[in-house]
Amino acid sequence: MEHSNSKEKEILLSATQSVCPECLKRIPAKRVAKGKQVFLQKHCPEHGEYQVCVWEGEPGYQDWAQAQIPSAPAVCATEAVNGCPFDCGLCPEHRQQTCCVLLEVTNQCNLHCPVCFAAASPADKAEPELAIIEEWYRMLMDSGGPYNIQLSGGEPTVRDDLPEIISLGKKLGLVFFQVNTNGLRLAADEQYVGRLKAAGLNCVFLQFDGMDDSVYLKLRGKPLLEVKKKAIEVCAAHDIGVVLVPTLVPGINDGQIGAILRFAISKMPVVRGVHFQPVSYFGRYPQEPQATDRITLPQVIREIENQTDGQMKTAHFRPPGGEHAHCSFHGNFVLMPDGYIKPLVQAATGGCCCQAKPVTEGAKRARQFVARQWSAPRKTGIHHKEQAEAQSAVGDVASLDEFLEQVNTYTLAVSGMAFQDAWTLDLDRLKQCFIHVVGPDNRLIPFCAYNLTNRQGQALYRRNL
Repeated sequence: MEHSNSKEKEILLSATQSVCPECLKRIPAKRVAKGKQVFLQKHCPEHGEYQVCVWEGEPGYQDWAQAQIPSAPAVCATEAVNGCPFDCGLCPEHRQQTCCVLLEVTNQCNLHCPVCFAAASPADKAEPELAIIEEWYRMLMDSGGPYNIQLSGGEPTVRDDLPEIISLGKKLGLVFFQVNTNGLRLAADEQYVGRLKAAGLNCVFLQFDGMDDSVYLKLRGKPLLEVKKKAIEVCAAHDIGVVLVPTLVPGINDGQIGAILRFAISKMPVVRGVHFQPVSYFGRYPQEPQATDRITLPQVIREIENQTDGQMKTAHFRPPGGEHAHCSFHGNFVLMPDGYIKPLVQAATGGCCCQAKPVTEGAKRARQFVARQWSAPRKTGIHHKEQAEAQSAVGDVASLDEFLEQVNTYTLAVSGMAFQDAWTLDLDRLKQCFIHVVGPDNRLIPFCAYNLTNRQGQALYRRNL
């Protein structure tokens, strides 16, 4: 249980629903402001009071929010019977269409990290056959696809037939494929990477937690920095885009945000983005989280500004256009020929007052942007709208052609996503999730619902080990 030491006056912002971290029953919750912090407070009749900070400091919680018009999933496979989060499939209460779908192609892993969403294990050999994966692909195409696909696990590269899995998906009409990986096999088996590229792999979503091995020893159990660097080199040789994915844990690697970004810039254009993930407490983690074990999105944004000496400013980042505003942030930066980083979009001049837009538009644009940006650099120019935004934000260069080539090749996407666990789960946020997992019964489950576990590690949807 988490408590605030703040004696600030409480201001009730709004009401929502959540779950009890002990029993996972749905319970009422409220969002309460205390000074610069926003807390999710909830009460379980059986297990008592819970309070956790979900937002801290600038940009402000209410300023960050933006109006959106909900949109039902293209296909609802379940009915709303027991209420969120117990009817996922998706059900008619869901307010967002799908952007990215995770397919867990194995439960096995070649690491045993102390921190793991999936609680994966080298000993767990369970994995779906190719025929089952084909059923998943066909279901996705029948449910409004094609969607962006992330092959995950476990560690998906333990499968020798991963290239065949990608080829099958491409043949059935799915367009963008990324592999969520620790990079061990990519670094050691270049022939395998060549097969992945030939099959149509667009992007590697590379676990990358820091710039020294003390971080990897604490979070992954092994010194892995040189392995990560080698994986990036091999991906560059095979023209596969790489996104670095740091799991941020306070006191372990939150002081390395700037160093990770500088490293990413040094590895452009093969590195296409950095996607920060503040640690969430589901799956496997060392102990029950306390207030000091968490870092919120605005804290991450401010640390980006502080640790890049203001090259990347808080004002350069935006809330998402499709998922719930308090789930993520994003900003795009161009590496100029003189070595400076400049924002691709103009800095904000005030709070968001944009006209509300349907979230379907946001989900579609997110799919398109990710497929375009996270892949290896395109061989053609950028869209007219991007061109206008980029020219306005960056200014003059020697020629328009040179400018377009610079934006096409040397843009770094910097983003962050706050996944929800049993302590932080806000059902208003969950209903707008657009990252979905194909569950064991061939239904789409929002990512945070699929991975949700109680304090004892028992899952709501994921197969309990």
